[in-house]
Order: sequence, then C-alpha cells, then structure tokens
Amino acid sequence: MSYELITLLMFSSLMVMLLTGQRVFGAIGFVAAGAALLLWGDGAVEMPFNASFQVLNWYPLLTLPLFIYMGYMLAESGIANDLYRMFHVWMGPVRGGLALGTIGLMVIISAMNGLSVAGMAIGASVALPELLRRGYDKVMVTGVIQAGSSLGILIPPSVVLVLYAMIARQPVLQLWLAGVLPGLLMASLFALYIYIRCRRNPKLGPPLPKEERDLITWPEKFRLLRAGIAPFVIFATMMGLFLTGITSLVESSAVGATGATLAALFKRRLTWRVMDDTMRQTLSITCMFMFIILAALCFGAVYDGLGAKNAIRVLMLETWDLTPWEILIMMLVSFVILGMFLDDTAMLVIVAPLYIPLVLSMGFSPIWFGVLYVITCQVAYITPPFGYNLFLMRAMAPPEITLVDIYRSIVPFVGIMLVTIAIVMAFPQIALWLPEMYSGR
Repeated sequence: MSYELITLLMFSSLMVMLLTGQRVFGAIGFVAAGAALLLWGDGAVEMPFNASFQVLNWYPLLTLPLFIYMGYMLAESGIANDLYRMFHVWMGPVRGGLALGTIGLMVIISAMNGLSVAGMAIGASVALPELLRRGYDKVMVTGVIQAGSSLGILIPPSVVLVLYAMIARQPVLQLWLAGVLPGLLMASLFALYIYIRCRRNPKLGPPLPKEERDLITWPEKFRLLRAGIAPFVIFATMMGLFLTGITSLVESSAVGATGATLAALFKRRLTWRVMDDTMRQTLSITCMFMFIILAALCFGAVYDGLGAKNAIRVLMLETWDLTPWEILIMMLVSFVILGMFLDDTAMLVIVAPLYIPLVLSMGFSPIWFGVLYVITCQVAYITPPFGYNLFLMRAMAPPEITLVDIYRSIVPFVGIMLVTIAIVMAFPQIALWLPEMYSGR
C-alpha cells in the first residue's frame, strides 16, 4: 500500500471516529491499533506498546497534575477572587480599567494553571458580573474574557505545550520559555485595544465613580495589594528556584502546588470542600490528558513505523513544488479550519505526525512552530461554529448576553491573534530568544 493511501486511510478513519462522538483518546487508540494489525501484521502490538512506555518513562510529565492542582487550589480557595479585587481597586480609576484588570487576571491565572478552562470559569463567574454591574459594554467584556482565558494554553505552564512536547519529542522547558514573550505580546495587544476603544468611547468602559474611589482608603488598597499578591509570590518562587538551578522542573511544580496549599491554609480557606473539589478536578483533567498523550504516541508510532510520514513531504515539496513559507502558511490555515470543528488535542494528534517531520525537513525550528500552533489553537478556541470558549461562555453567561453577542464579541480579538501570528512569523526571535538565552547560559 502506498504512503498516500496509508495516510488517507488512517486519518479519514480517525475523522470518522471523532465525528461519531467517541472520546478523543478512544478514537485515536482504536485507529492506531486497527491500522497496526491491518497494515503491519504479526508483531504490530509492539509498536504502540513500546510507545506507551515513553509516557511512563517521561519524568517531566509529573509536572502536569501538579500545575493543574496549583491552579485549581488557588481558584477554589478564592485566592483568585482576591487577585481580581486587587485589580478592580487599583485599575478602577482608568477608563476601561476593570477590563484591563481582567486581562491582567487572565495572565496570572494562565501562569498558575496552564489551561483555558480555569481562566474562563473565573472570568465568567467573578469578573463578568462585576463588569456588567459597572456598566461595561456587554459585547466588549464578553470578548475580553473569552480571548483572555485562551492565554492559558500559551503562557507557561501550558498543558497544551506539554502535549506538543511529548508528541513532537521536544523539551517542554524550551517550549514554555518560547511561549512567554508571544503570550505577553498578545496580552499587551489586547490591553492596548481595550484602552484605545475606551478612550475613544468612554461609555464602553466607564471608570469607577469618584465617590466610590474616595471610600477606598489607602490602607485598604495596600491590604488588597497584599491579599492579591500571593499568586505572584508563588509563581516567582517556583520559577526563580527552577531558573537558578536549585530545583528541577518537577520539583518546581511541587513547590508551586505546596505554595498554593499553604496560601489557602494561611488564609483559613483550606476546607474539605475546597480540597475535594481541587482533587477531583485535578484527577479528571490529568487523566484526560494522560490518555490522550498515550493514544497519540501509539498513533504516531504506527504511522511513523509504516513510513507514511513521507507522504506529505513528497506531496508538498516535490509534487506541488511549494516554498517552505508557502507550506508553513498552508499548515497554519489548516489549523484554523480544523480548529473550527475539533479541540486542540484532537487537532494536534491529527496533524503532528504529518507536519512535524515536514517542519524539520524545511529547516524550521519545531519550538517556534509549536508556538505558532498554540496561537492558532487560541484562534480556534473562539471561532464558530465549535469554538471551545464560545460554548463555555454560553453556558456561564447571564441571560442578557445572547449567542449573537458572544459571536460578535470575538471578532476584534481574532484579528489581534492573527496579527500576533504574523508578528511571530516575521520575527521568530520573539519566541526563540528566551529558550536560546537559557540554553546558552
């Protein structure tokens, strides 16, 4: 069977399985096992079996449950609420200040959790009601929360970048460092857009009334600053110990998880309910990602073992005679299209075996490509018809925010994300400078 036919058979079967509503890891694993038995024959079981041991032997994967636990502990114990209250008070006098504070909150939540869903839940439940009560434009703030929460998959410790690292066989630390500056760049562009819009039209984001600001004394402001600074201290301690070489990556994640627990204990919020909710959420998310990683490695092992990864390279480089940059743009466009119908993990498993060998053969950095992939995932998160954050917002938003409002709200932020992609493509060092600096220290 030709490489092209093997590729068509495996990926069309995978798409059909996903469209039936099966769980992602079940669909991927079933197609991998079926293709191994059908196309390889006797001994086929060894390929996915050996690939599965990569998961068990990959020590940095221990960071996954620890970072997820840290984020949920800070959220469930209400420390994230303190953080938003701090932004609320300190940014309130500025036009659009609460929306700017919400972007700041999303950046910190991203640095604590590594998932989009945590920022989305906190933004929709804590920030959105307050923004609406303060007279902010409902369309604008709905877009702010959806776009801001998507930063969780780009700013470290991004769980999606851990998954990419496992499938692409790249160091997770390099990918995390590569996501820092593009993530901060995107957050800054979001904030700049909000500030300009609210300056031009103050009705979209009115500042806190002067009489209300006068009621907040300076001692209270500093008390709120002290209450909201706990996540900053935890993250700075965790990353400082790691970057100075005192702790390993896994040990740093344990420091972060311990710090979040101690912060909740000192604030007298470490109840059995908080611990139970945190552990359940952590176990659920971790198991989901572990099974997806396991299934994806099995799929990749079978596909690579059959040699079919050469099909796309031959098609694009030899048959179509495309330039490397034309191929890269085609890849990113395909990410956006696939992301309208699939979640980021399913999309990664489908395209990684096809695209990553091609990226390497064209001389592009797989670290830089990973950042571009994640940014296109962010676009997919807020793009109809099946954008993940669109559904979460619809489920959490109050009745006055309609589905049309939700769809309208994401238009300018999708534009900003596309601008960010263009900037990172034009200036790869935005993503590569930190990894190169750290590796060359």
